[in-house]
Amino acid sequence: MRKDGTNPQAENDISRYFNDAALPSQQETLGQVAVEILRSGRQITRKTICTKLLRRLALATSAEQEKHYQALIGMLFGRGD
Repeated sequence: MRKDGTNPQAENDISRYFNDAALPSQQETLGQVAVEILRSGRQITRKTICTKLLRRLALATSAEQEKHYQALIGMLFGRGD
């Protein structure tokens, strides 16, 4: 603990928790993708879902986002994490 009464490790743990919590759940992401597809007037198919997820993967700004989208794409093809 530092002299000012803060614990740097606890601060890092709290920061990491909120950064991780910022990612939506898999269900939320799939729901967002489904809404986007329906609003565009297309049918929800494995191909349209995969296309949307691949686009999101290409635009990912962090390793956590990339992992999130890769896991969802893997689910489409019957593979786990």
